[in-house]
Formats: sequence, C-alpha cells, structure tokens
Amino acid sequence: MGQQIAQTLSDRHGFSVDAVAHMLQAVYNGNGSMAQFSHPEFGGSGQWMSGGMMMLGDMFNQNLKYRVSALCEDCARSIAENQNGTQSGVFQSQSQSGGSNYQDQTSGSHGGQNDLFAPDPRSNWWPQELGSPTASGSQNQTRYAYFANERRLAVATGDDVWVYDTLQHNIGGFSQQQSGDGSITFTSQFGTVSLATLPVVSRNGVPVPPPQTVPEPAPIPEPVQQPFYNEPAPNIAPAQQPAPSQNQPESAPANPSQNPASSDVFETIDRLGNLLDKGYITQEEFNQKKSNLLDRI
Repeated sequence: MGQQIAQTLSDRHGFSVDAVAHMLQAVYNGNGSMAQFSHPEFGGSGQWMSGGMMMLGDMFNQNLKYRVSALCEDCARSIAENQNGTQSGVFQSQSQSGGSNYQDQTSGSHGGQNDLFAPDPRSNWWPQELGSPTASGSQNQTRYAYFANERRLAVATGDDVWVYDTLQHNIGGFSQQQSGDGSITFTSQFGTVSLATLPVVSRNGVPVPPPQTVPEPAPIPEPVQQPFYNEPAPNIAPAQQPAPSQNQPESAPANPSQNPASSDVFETIDRLGNLLDKGYITQEEFNQKKSNLLDRI
C-alpha cells in the first residue's frame, strides 16, 4: 500500500518515488501535522507544518515551495486515511548541508502498526548474531547499524556488508563526503574519525584476518668506488732480496788476468809484436791493432 501511494503521489506532483517515500516518512514521524525533511529534490533541508508554514533550504524558489507544500498536504491526507495505529519511540533526523546529501537515523524501536509503511525488505541486513542495533540509518547509498554493546559497526555499500570493530569509540553520528572519494566519517568522544581507521572484522559474513606487517627491506649497501684506469698504481715496495747465506763466500771482483778473453788478447798482441819485428806490419798498424785489442778487455 505504501508503495502504491508513493507511486501515485510521485505521478501527481512530479517528484521521484524515493523523494515521496522520504516525505511520507517525515510526515508520519510528525503525526501527520508537521515534517522535518532533507532531500535534494526538496532543496535540501526544510520544515512543514499544517496550516501553511513551509521553510525550504532554497528559500527563494517559490514554485518549489508550493509543490513541496502540496505534497506534504497529500502525504498527511494519505496517512490519515490509511493509519490504523500510533507511533511511539524516538526518531532522530540528521541533515547535511550542500543540498545533495540526506541522512535518516533511527534509535530505539517503533511501537504500534501502520499499514502505510510495509517492512523494508532490506531490514535486518546486518549479521543476526549482533542482535538489535543501538542505532541504524542510511545516507545516500550507504546503510549502517551500530551495536554499542558488541562494539561493532555494520556498514552496507551496495551488496557488500562490512563489520568493523569500534574499539573504544562511542559512536554518535555518521557523515559521508559528497565530493572526492565519498569517504565515511563518524563522531565519537574522540571527535571526527575516519571509518578507514577501524579494523575490519568481516565482509559478507567471512572473517577478515588482520593485515600482516611487511618487514622493511634491508638497506642496499653503497657500491665500492673502483679507481679510475688512469689513477697511479699504489706505491708497493719492491720485494727484498734474500740475504746471502753466511756459509756461502762472497764472490771476489773479477781479475783481468784470470779472464780467458784477456789471455787471448795478450797472445794476439805478442804475435803482432813478432810480425812487427819481422817487418810484416808497420808500427802504425801494430799500434792500431793493439789499441783495438786492449779495448776488448
């Protein structure tokens, strides 16, 4: 029935079914007489009260104000016609500035029964062993459920359900970046903290082991600088000659008279002297040959 009413009002007022369902829930939370809402199709955050009071984030858009006011009146009329129970419990609505972000958060439980709002088929999407959440909600395409006693936080993005260990954090709210990487942050007694800092416990029911620390690589030793080819060779002392043995006599200086070559020279000079005496050679020739022979010694 709720889907049929949302579709009918969507066709009538020109808003999407998602936006109409959001307004139906807001008017229902205000017991059909008021609503606090936050949706990009409604100009961001706004308030409506039966009797003509309407406040929009886009305050100068009179056409949009008229359309949203008419939608709220029809939502209140549809709720009154189909309501067969009363609502109890606590509902908290949180809105983010920027016009393109909205977030609904519920805490506690709703009593009574209302045929207008069928159970959400995505309800109880978190692991059932965690029990009932302390708070649950959604923002854009992300759903979350916080379990304070179990110190666990379940986050659904698309078809994946991640469960985080909340450590010492007492979570009180969530937000998601609308630009950049769309990262999720939460607030606790320690301030604003990124969701990426929490350890992942499981993904789609499968435990996720803690990340292993990778040892740092050993430092690479500096290369030894080799000498250039034109560098002078190191000064190496020449090898010392072995000292002469004491038992080995030192060699005496050479005696020309004991040299065999000297004996041949003197014999040749004697023969030349005989030739000179016999007149075979002249004195000049003798002196020249003698000088050459003596040079050989």
